Amino acid sequence: MTETTASPAELPVLEVRDLHKSYGNLEVLKGVDLTARKGSVISLIGSSGSGKSTLLRCCNLLEDSQGGEILFEGEPVRWRGQGADRHPADAKQVTRIRTNLSMVFQSFNLWAHMTILQNVMEAPVKVLKRDAGEVEQAARAYLGKVGIADKADRYPAELSGGQQQRAAIARALCMEPRALLFDEPTSALDPELEQEVVRVVQSLAQEGRTMVLVTHDMKMAADCSDHVIFLHQGLIEEEGPPDQLFGQPKSDRLRGFLSSTAA
Repeated sequence: MTETTASPAELPVLEVRDLHKSYGNLEVLKGVDLTARKGSVISLIGSSGSGKSTLLRCCNLLEDSQGGEILFEGEPVRWRGQGADRHPADAKQVTRIRTNLSMVFQSFNLWAHMTILQNVMEAPVKVLKRDAGEVEQAARAYLGKVGIADKADRYPAELSGGQQQRAAIARALCMEPRALLFDEPTSALDPELEQEVVRVVQSLAQEGRTMVLVTHDMKMAADCSDHVIFLHQGLIEEEGPPDQLFGQPKSDRLRGFLSSTAA
């Protein structure tokens, strides 16, 4: 059978095939597939411990997986070793993939001793070696995009949680990544501040940015995503467009999960 070669524009930004991940004897991911094409927004939902955040961290190579493939724009991650001894073989490849899959964490991870502007500029200048003047211009534009341009010279401790998370999103955007990975971006926020961040994520989705979201917010998953994956005990229980998963779930487990989140 002849294998057709896709053009770069047709290749998924991120592809995961049969991914396995264990912590000792605890198998967290038991063979998971995921395909994020350019402009797609994928939400990962499921109970605590289902493997959502672990999958996201494996995609960004923050965690080593024990089996399966991870491909970035058609390029497979190169590994050395097997099983528990499997690790990425090429440090430069890891850096390149991570800088193109910008991660937004639930705990913000801003540097306390830097202003918000310095936080946003740090990686593009230090890691990507971009011109500081150009980066500052872009950083201020991204802070404006997320609605906190007036906070550029403040320090993280002077901002609310919602403002800090929006600064973290601006920092991720300033890397000019191929995709954004969000790990429970609103879980550390109270409902009012949560909506500030949800609005930013919705606007990014409307711009056609490629995103993978781990979220407990079913409304955000329904409103922002074009594909939703429900993970249960390390496996994909059900996946599809949001209107199907939320409107006509097929599995009892998904129906039970949605019922519990609506309570």
